[in-house]
Amino acid sequence: MTITLALAAAPTAIAQLPPQPPPVNGPSISSGTSQERAACHPDVMRFCKAQVNANPDDVFGILACLEQNRTRISAACNTVLLNNGR
Repeated sequence: MTITLALAAAPTAIAQLPPQPPPVNGPSISSGTSQERAACHPDVMRFCKAQVNANPDDVFGILACLEQNRTRISAACNTVLLNNGR
């Protein structure tokens, strides 16, 4: 009897839950505007080539590399990072 009651109440309980957000798609290597990519491309190739060669889709790894080299990257790329909360 308890199982029957629980199964009967389940759809009502589920209907009361708030809607879930859509799945988050991770950033792709094409994230950012063409101007932002152009500003950082030379720095990525100079300082983060190992990350790009290992996994070109690892945007977070490439961002981490740029942040580790913040004092060495161009002013334009640094501005892109700052404008994107990095």
